[in-house]
Parts: sequence; structure tokens; C-alpha cells
Amino acid sequence: MSQAPASMDHLWLPFTANRHFLQQPRVMVQADGMHFTTQAGQQVLDGISSLWCVVAGHNRAPINQAITQQLKTLDYATAFQVGNDRAFEAADRIAALAPGDLNKVLFCSSGSEAADTAIKLALAYHRARGQGHRQVFIGRERGYHGVGLGGMSLGGIPGNRKVFGAAMMSRVDHMRFIHDPVNHAYIHGELPQWSEDPLLELEQRILPLHDPSNVAAIFVEPIAGSAGWYIPPKGYLQRLRQICDKHGILLVFDEVITGFGRMGTPFAANYFDVTPDMLTFAKGVTNGVIPLGGVICRDGIHAALMNTDAPQHAIEFAHGYTYSGHPVACAAAVASMDLLAEENLFQRAADSGVLLGKAVHAAMRGLPGVVGIRTLGLAAAVELAADPTAPGQKAYNIFLDCLAHGVLVRSAGDNLVLAPAYVVSESQIAQMVDTLAASIKRHA
Repeated sequence: MSQAPASMDHLWLPFTANRHFLQQPRVMVQADGMHFTTQAGQQVLDGISSLWCVVAGHNRAPINQAITQQLKTLDYATAFQVGNDRAFEAADRIAALAPGDLNKVLFCSSGSEAADTAIKLALAYHRARGQGHRQVFIGRERGYHGVGLGGMSLGGIPGNRKVFGAAMMSRVDHMRFIHDPVNHAYIHGELPQWSEDPLLELEQRILPLHDPSNVAAIFVEPIAGSAGWYIPPKGYLQRLRQICDKHGILLVFDEVITGFGRMGTPFAANYFDVTPDMLTFAKGVTNGVIPLGGVICRDGIHAALMNTDAPQHAIEFAHGYTYSGHPVACAAAVASMDLLAEENLFQRAADSGVLLGKAVHAAMRGLPGVVGIRTLGLAAAVELAADPTAPGQKAYNIFLDCLAHGVLVRSAGDNLVLAPAYVVSESQIAQMVDTLAASIKRHA
């Protein structure tokens, strides 16, 4: 087992209450299967796939072996003006999972970089078509597209935006959120049916305000994951596709969370049977082992940028990162794709999602302070009554309490989220649900 860190004086933890962490450190030193081992020697059941990433469980030998072999073969090669064999192979495998003509893959290292890449692709695509005036972008309230300035501009989570407003993109608008807490507080394995059209404001106010001919792209998460697993109304994504087609607007799905099986299908685009123009991914593509992200775009976007009179040596799309298509990350991706297929993990996610949904609704509906539950795919969110004097405090306290009792859950505002790896067992689902329910009762 690894030794405890010698000092906590230098590491600044991301998206963490660092002052409180230093009073109560929570340090993981080992992981295997569905469990972590902490610095104190405690076994902790990973109830969130380590932030939606470790979809096949920890310490999987085929992925580890692929990485080791790749390091012995080609540790790194520049991504500029040369390629590497693993990047081509990983792109082939990923494109094969995507629906429709989503066939061209641009690699980066994270979901945040993928969002910014998609923004730049949209601008470049419209310019290549002689419509460079299309510079308006539309996101959605409480949406999350990473923490690059472009992605934050499109995102709609206030706490992520409030400090950085002066630096954000100016020509961005936001659609209304997709949750109805009065009529659809409880969602169990199905899409809510709204009596009103949540996209009327887009059609009747937002698009006329900017003029549709000026809009480059609309970005949405098919399911709003970071905000707390909020599920779209029935027909919402299909109608959004129709609106974008009508006005020549690109539709971009952020599938950093839903990609690679969370819905029991390769992508949420497959699940909802809607093909976007671009799809961003990261997290589960390498089982979280090594950073890798990217954008899959439709053939027509690639063709538009290749259709140029510029000299052959000219770069068609002036964008990329040092680690785009890193051979070790791509080897991990190929091994992860193999594992997902060989162990039928998409179907296992679908089956386990049914069990998780039933268990969460049975154990937590009616508990004190619970005002909503949302389950679909292999994820569940339990929403607590908001305390305006201390927003998110109770959920944070429950997160800490569950961890102390051996289960890692995620607090997101006033939501508590479970999203285990696809290899989770029925008894492990019961453990995480029972632990969370007991903690909610203790904090009533």
C-alpha cells in the first residue's frame, strides 16, 4: 500500500472546499474492482464511478497491460504533422460506436478541452461555408460543459460562472432548464411528459432575438449530469434536432458523462435516437485511467473544412493540443472498448440501472427532506429540500457521512447522486442505497 502523503501544504485540490478538507483529509491510496482503500485503511465502495469515469471498475488488467505494452513500444509522438497508430485505431473504434455519420474524431485530453474544440469547430465550419457571421451560441441553464472559458460561457451553473463573467464569450444565450419540480419531481426509468413545450422560448424569444441566421450552434447535455441527473422531457431532443435543421444551426451533444454506456447504449444519442452534428466525450473512454477526450463530428463538417482552395501544405483547422491522440491514452481507449464489448458492459449497465432505480425509489421516496428522485440508465439522483440559508450544506454533510460509513456518493448542490461502475453487483447496489438512505434519515 502507498505511504500517506508527507505533506498537504502544497496541493490545491480542484472543486474542493480546501479549508475544510485540511481539517478532515480524505485521501485514497489504492483501488480495485468496486472499492477504494483510504490512507487510514478503510474500504470504500465507489458509488459514483469516481466522477462517472471508471465504468468497468478499478484496476482492470487488460487496460493496465495495454498501457504497459504501449509504453514499451511508443511512449509519445507529436500530434502535429505526424500521427501514431494507436490514435488511428482508437478513432476507428470510437466512431464505430457513434450513430449516423458521426465519423470524424478530434482528440484532446478532457471534456473541457472537447467543449472548446467543438466551439471552434462550429465557427470554422460556418466560416468555411461562407456564413462566418454565425457567431452566436446557445447553451442551457444549469448546463455544464467543462471549465474552459468557452465551455463555461455555454454552461449555466451560476457558481461556476460568477467569478469569471468579464472573460466569458459575449454572444451566448441560454435556454430554460428541463426540470419541472412540481409535476415531475419523481422520475423512474422513463421520460417526463410535459403539458407545455419547453422549447417554445427558444423558438419564440431566443432565436428571433438573435436571428437564427446568426446562430452557430446549440450545446446541450442529453441528460444534465453535473447539475444532478436531470432528465429531458419526452420528445425534447428530437424537437431540438428539428429546430436546428430548420435554421441551419449545429446541434452539439455533450456526452462526457453519458458516453460509453451509462444509458445502456454506446451514447445517449443512440438511446434517444437523435444524431447531433457533434458529440463531445471523455471520462469513460479510457475507464478513467488516463486523460483522453475528444469530439466526434459528422462527415459534412469535416468535408466543409477540407473543401478549400488553400495550398496543400496549409493547415485546414488551426487547432490542437500537445497531447491530442496521445498513444498511451489511445491504447487505454482501445483496451477499454475491448473490455466493454467482451464483458457486454452496455447491457450490464442497462440491467443494473433497472435495479438501482427500483432500489432508490423504494428506499428513499417519502424520507424526510427528500423532494425528488430521478432515475434513468445507471444513475440516480435524490434531491433534498433547499435551505436558502445554507445551500448544498446538507447534501455535503451527507456525502461526508456516507464516506465515513464506507460508500462514496456525490453531492451536487442539493442533490445526492449514485452512478456506479457497470460491473456493480446487486448486493453492492443495496449497500450504497441503504447507506445513503440511512444517512438522509440521520440528517433529517
